[in-house]
Amino acid sequence: MGTDSRAAGALLARASTLHLQTGNLLNWGRLRKKCPSTHSEELRDCIRKTLNEWSSQISTDLVREFPDVLECTVSHAVEKINPDEREEMKVSAKLFIVGSNSSSSTRNAVDMACSVLGVAQLDSVIIASPPIEDGVNLSLEHLQPYWEELQNLVHSKKIVAIGTSDLDKTQLEQLYQWAQVKPNSNQVNLASCCVMPPDLTAFAKQFDIQLLTHNDPKGSVQGVGRQKQMKTALSSRSR
Repeated sequence: MGTDSRAAGALLARASTLHLQTGNLLNWGRLRKKCPSTHSEELRDCIRKTLNEWSSQISTDLVREFPDVLECTVSHAVEKINPDEREEMKVSAKLFIVGSNSSSSTRNAVDMACSVLGVAQLDSVIIASPPIEDGVNLSLEHLQPYWEELQNLVHSKKIVAIGTSDLDKTQLEQLYQWAQVKPNSNQVNLASCCVMPPDLTAFAKQFDIQLLTHNDPKGSVQGVGRQKQMKTALSSRSR
């Protein structure tokens, strides 16, 4: 492992929060040449390349500071949306909850997305189901803290519409009946069903909820930011 990789590893070990921005994936030349076989592989590849680029640019001042919040960004890969084109675009985001993140992380993530993209508002935010223990069924109580924060963001006009992911009919109905700001969409994983469940389809049609499909494997984001895997990504740079 080179000197810059050792410095990066030390910074990662000391920081409590990491803000990692891969930027526009299409800006990564290597990813255009090699098509990742899975979404998880694509995500790991982007994180690895971002860490490697960032670690080669670490200043001595940053090493001396050992900041608690670490900003890991490669400026040339980050693109802001052209203000002249904003009205013609719909800006959507999907929020993945990792580990024991608090609901306040929801607002931080939305604020960061708006800042990075150079927009004042996101048109749509879909929240992936929060992680739960094995053998435990997802319930309304698991979703409520995050949904309450999303509702606040709608009220403050940071988000226009909010949606869910991988909820069945019962779960979606419970959320709909409880929520002040109703979900306007629900993603269904293509791996879990070839045809939309009839009861879910009927409920969505009755309450004007758009059913979308996605192909994000379960747990695709869980654990990708662990220190050991971060250090592995950095060490591969010196080989």
